Amino acid sequence: MILVCGIPSEQAIAMVLEQLYNIGAPHVVFNQRQFASAKLEFKISRGQISGFLQLRGSKLRLEDVQSVYTRMMDFRYLPEIRDEPADSQRRLYCQALHNTIMHWFQIAQARVISRPSILGSNFSKPYQVQLIQEQGFNVPETLITNDPSLVLQFYENHDRVIYKSISSVRSIVQTLKETDLERLDHIRWCPTQFQSYIKGSNVRVHVVGRKTFATIVNTDATDYRYAYQVGGHTNLKAFELPNALAEKCVKLSYALGLEVSGIDLKITPDNQVYCFEVNPSPAFGYYENSTGQPIALAIAQYLADV
Repeated sequence: MILVCGIPSEQAIAMVLEQLYNIGAPHVVFNQRQFASAKLEFKISRGQISGFLQLRGSKLRLEDVQSVYTRMMDFRYLPEIRDEPADSQRRLYCQALHNTIMHWFQIAQARVISRPSILGSNFSKPYQVQLIQEQGFNVPETLITNDPSLVLQFYENHDRVIYKSISSVRSIVQTLKETDLERLDHIRWCPTQFQSYIKGSNVRVHVVGRKTFATIVNTDATDYRYAYQVGGHTNLKAFELPNALAEKCVKLSYALGLEVSGIDLKITPDNQVYCFEVNPSPAFGYYENSTGQPIALAIAQYLADV
């Protein structure tokens, strides 16, 4: 049995569910928004985990779960909880249930995409970059600082500089401009990552097991994910990775403990490959819908072990 956890209407979840149905793979859905009718209990005895997940009156034995696909949102922002008092029984039950299921994800004797501990490298971009370098990828020259004077020096030494967050919270990548220099004092309270801009083609690689799906992104925006907000142009096309680079991406994903990942690359005009970051829970729908690459099907097949 395959267990899918999250909000069923969320694009990535919905696409995987559709493909699980298409291939006839038995699956059950834990809808976070229906937490009030759910219950999870498990115990560990002699190295074995047993228990059950109750959903709408039916019970799923945890021993029968062969794989899990999870893209759960922070329970605190669920519409059913958002306005609840901090000490309400509804909120406390929701928190307890989510804490329990996250603990089970971590130790479950099943294939879990992805376990909570595996997501850890994404919470610190500087740490993740070191892991990326260990796998032989180039990374842009980088400055992480809260010292404005160091930023000015870095800016003077490079033709173009971009900046972004160092945390897992999504930020819009921006080009550092002369007008931004007037606001540099703000970083004293928020250490920020500055990088030399790399010319070339953006390539997003989705790794699913040993399969890779690459998308080349042609854009005139600094951050193509937000091109539409600034009137920019973005065009996505399926891209065939050279075998050696595809294998390198698979090895990077596995080095980070990931069976499914989204790797952000840039390939320069002289074919140098730079890696910016690795997303451990990629929202792949944008790329699949733009290129027709069967990423959701690959995830469904990987969960079903077919």
